[in-house]
Amino acid sequence: MSSKPAVYAAIDIGASSGRVILGRMGADGPSLEVVHRFPNGVQENDGALRWNVAALFEEVLHGLTLAGERAKAAGEQVVSIGVDTWAVDYGLVHDDGELTSQPHSYRDSRTADVTEKVHATVPFEQLYETTGLQFLPFNTVYQLAAEPSLANVQALLIPDLLGLWLTGERRTEVTNASTTGLLDASTGNFATHLFDALEIPRQIFPTLIEPGQALGSLLPSIAERIGLDAATRIVAVGSHDTASAVAAVPAGEANFAYISSGTWSLVGVELPEPILTAASRAANFTNERGVDGTIRYLRNCGGLWLLQECLREWGPSVTLENVLAEAAALPPGGPQIDADSDDFIAPDTMPDRIRAAAGSTLESPAAVVRCIMDSLAQVYARTLAQAADLSGQPIDVVHIVGGGSQNRLLCQLTADVTGLPVVAGPVEATALGNVLVQARADGALGEGATLADIRAAVRSTAQTQSYEPSRHVEAALTNS
Repeated sequence: MSSKPAVYAAIDIGASSGRVILGRMGADGPSLEVVHRFPNGVQENDGALRWNVAALFEEVLHGLTLAGERAKAAGEQVVSIGVDTWAVDYGLVHDDGELTSQPHSYRDSRTADVTEKVHATVPFEQLYETTGLQFLPFNTVYQLAAEPSLANVQALLIPDLLGLWLTGERRTEVTNASTTGLLDASTGNFATHLFDALEIPRQIFPTLIEPGQALGSLLPSIAERIGLDAATRIVAVGSHDTASAVAAVPAGEANFAYISSGTWSLVGVELPEPILTAASRAANFTNERGVDGTIRYLRNCGGLWLLQECLREWGPSVTLENVLAEAAALPPGGPQIDADSDDFIAPDTMPDRIRAAAGSTLESPAAVVRCIMDSLAQVYARTLAQAADLSGQPIDVVHIVGGGSQNRLLCQLTADVTGLPVVAGPVEATALGNVLVQARADGALGEGATLADIRAAVRSTAQTQSYEPSRHVEAALTNS
């Protein structure tokens, strides 16, 4: 065996940016090296909001080229590659793998008039009994219903589309498939009766694949272009970025909750089985698949998209660091908004929309930001209280991972409002989950390694920050 650490490439793309990262498994645990960052965002094209996935793929290839060069310079070899992105969106492809058009973004309004038509055919109560998926107007099932035609095409979710272009192989990774509204939450297979009822071709999605299974090896033409061995494997990971992030929550205790905090906030607990009750449906909780067949029982809540859009509107004169410090200095008890409202899904004019919803002038950027932070903390507390009540699982600690774990104001407010300790970090949870699923598939975590072993590896190197409730508040979260 070589004394050099194993090297894995993680492609991690979110709604606003993407990275290609080298992950190494050393004696002390995993380490990450970002070799390429690139922007992402929706673009208006043909009167719709779309993703330029061809441009994203070019960035991915450039990043993999750099990753191979970096590994080679260190005397290492990239063992495998894993891909994770946001959920629900897809590209329609012909038999030759070419797109019919640029994929729509979930922020596009094309499903506005479709959801009622879908529910007229299959009532939402029936959808939920099968899929356990919370209602969101952009769920894949509604997007497919908005397509003018699904004849002679296949739908590949964004990470699966990138996998096709890398390997020539078509599969549908199961954690992302669970966000489509067409996967049976109890069996983990596609619910064919829903396809039939909604007149969606049964073969619209390729065969399912689980995290840790190999998708295939690089196409020779791709391998030659990026300078990697053609035998380099593409390994399925939790291709829904939240699934990878939750896999890397550094929890050592059983009764933990998580908040994957980024553009959206994914707030919930991890369970062995889905909860498909009427009460769960009424609370709009979702049952998404996690690594190793776990259930991510959560709500998709408002997130730092509100802050990101405000900063974009304000321009470079308002910096994140300064405005958060100014917001933290403001007294508590200011105006709040419903950070979950659909009114905040679309881009543009975010500060004005927040002021209008708050019923207050909120004259300074700091006041707007404090409103956002207070509102998000309240959403988190309310959602965690519901998760504990609906699942019967008590919560002893809240883990915040992702970009929001760096937001000290948000983390402290979350501890204050929930009355629970908060452990923040790692920031790069998604990439760590991606890399560690690859490493486990390669045998680097030992024979029979479990999800608990993945989390132990994260704890061995992750940088975290703990927050205790700093003042007496009436906790919104109870463990009854």
